[in-house]
Amino acid sequence: MSKKINKQNKISLKQYLAKYKFGISMYILVYLIAGACTVAQTILTANAIEKITYLLYKEAMIMLAIIAGIAFVRRMCWYLSGLIYQKYTNRIMADLNLDLAKQAFKLNSKTYADHETGIFVQRIVTDPENVVRRLADLIDLLTDCVTSLVMIIYIATLNIYISIVIVVVVLICLLIERHRRKRNRKNKFIVKRKNDKIYSLTTEIVRSEKDIKSLGLEERLSEISKMNYNEYKKASYNYEVKDMNSWTLRNFIIETFAVLLLILGVYMIDISLLTLASFMIIYSNNGRLSSFVWCIGKIMDIFLDVKVSSERMFSLFDNNEFVCEKFGSVHLDNVKGKIEFKDVSFSFVEYEQNNNDKFLTKNELKERKNKKRKIENVNKIFDKLSFKIEPNTTVAFVGKSGSGKSTILNLMSKMYEVNSGKVLIDGVNINDLDKETLRSSISLVNQFPYIFDMTIKENLILSKKDATKEEIDYAIENAFLKEFISTLSKGIDTKVGESGIKLSGGQKQRLAIARALLRNSPIIIFDESTSSLDNFAQENIKKSIDNLKGKSTIVIVAHRLSTIRNVDKIFFLDNGKIEDIGTFDELFERNDKFKSMFYAEKIE
Repeated sequence: MSKKINKQNKISLKQYLAKYKFGISMYILVYLIAGACTVAQTILTANAIEKITYLLYKEAMIMLAIIAGIAFVRRMCWYLSGLIYQKYTNRIMADLNLDLAKQAFKLNSKTYADHETGIFVQRIVTDPENVVRRLADLIDLLTDCVTSLVMIIYIATLNIYISIVIVVVVLICLLIERHRRKRNRKNKFIVKRKNDKIYSLTTEIVRSEKDIKSLGLEERLSEISKMNYNEYKKASYNYEVKDMNSWTLRNFIIETFAVLLLILGVYMIDISLLTLASFMIIYSNNGRLSSFVWCIGKIMDIFLDVKVSSERMFSLFDNNEFVCEKFGSVHLDNVKGKIEFKDVSFSFVEYEQNNNDKFLTKNELKERKNKKRKIENVNKIFDKLSFKIEPNTTVAFVGKSGSGKSTILNLMSKMYEVNSGKVLIDGVNINDLDKETLRSSISLVNQFPYIFDMTIKENLILSKKDATKEEIDYAIENAFLKEFISTLSKGIDTKVGESGIKLSGGQKQRLAIARALLRNSPIIIFDESTSSLDNFAQENIKKSIDNLKGKSTIVIVAHRLSTIRNVDKIFFLDNGKIEDIGTFDELFERNDKFKSMFYAEKIE
């Protein structure tokens, strides 16, 4: 699916299976015993039929008693295999899910922006489950396949002519299965990709149901959903029909063989080349050929399914397709909070997915060729941008939408990486800092913070698991959450629901601010963090930020100019450039664009 996985990140399914090789070996052994019991039971049954044919009832009864004992052993093996299956499949799936989730944490923000949500969810959750379940099915099918093969060989030994017919039929069916598998691989990738789109849209619809209802988007999103489902249905239909055609041809050949076997058997009995007992054994087990070919086909399907799912989920480790964050080795024990941009250039570029062209449809290939663009300078945001922020000062970036305010914050926190130039923290290139230094130095409060399906307290201590009660109370009070929490019957132990659905927009932002305050990093970034607050709550947040002045480097991106009157310095942005720098009063006095933005806000 991807061109090449870096050697240092090379990872495969074998690593996860090897960890539980004892359990897997026991599972296979138990299933082999069950398969051997099936073979023995079938052969003994055939011999019992032969004994009955020759009126040897006593010997037949002994064989039937042995068959009953074997059936009990086989049933116990199946029960034991079920216990082993439940124990180890869940462990393997948990290991895969955890490692894939950890890898997802390593991906950079742009990678997430360039891919649909469903791509990650399917690879982390659905594909591992599919792989483990299908591998367990594989062992079952291999046992059935071996059992059927042994019986076919046994039947073939009864008559040379019948054995020749069986070999010919098996070879023809295997050629059909080989062709089917080769064709299905491409179609399988297409179906999975269409399913990713459905999963992504469904996730977005569930998360944004209030916006959908309030904006009356139900009909439009229903149309988009219908289009995605139709594409998936079409791809799935194409896959299933072509698959069905192969199965139908194969089954027709096997059914024709059954009729020929009946005719050939009667003829050979008539010319004394076959006994009636042998014919009864052969004909009563002719379904073994069908079972053998069916098992071979299903085994091929499983190998294909496992291969596709494995390639998809382990592609998360492919740094060419899913780019990871990169950190340096420099560690700073005491970050002061000085920030500097030196000749920083940054462009948003169109992402070209690294999928193999042979897994794309003709329309997709045509669309890709039409959309190819130059990678560099597609949408330049900054060109040699430079500025400094001194430690423990409070600064704000303002400007019209699209001027680059939020992009500066993303570069500052290394959510995005610069194309050229440097971003420095305490004089050290941000790319040279280790992960611990960078993450512990910066707290970011987004415009739309994510609140987890936990209690208020659990959401808070995510940022500092060993926080004391005094520290938690301080964060709550300074984020002006105390009054709201006091109205809740369970107080700080109240669950807020998935994505904080039980909270208002302002309450979510105040909880996110409290989380940042509890972390107490030397640099705190507020990205439109008062945008969802009413005037009263906004004033409280302003006071909270004022309380932090001189204790941390505070960086604010604000739409409302009234929220930044007390900052030490304002950077006024226009078209990706810093047009002016000064205090609120200085900019208001000399900069007409800044003044017009303030008046426009007041009128609004």
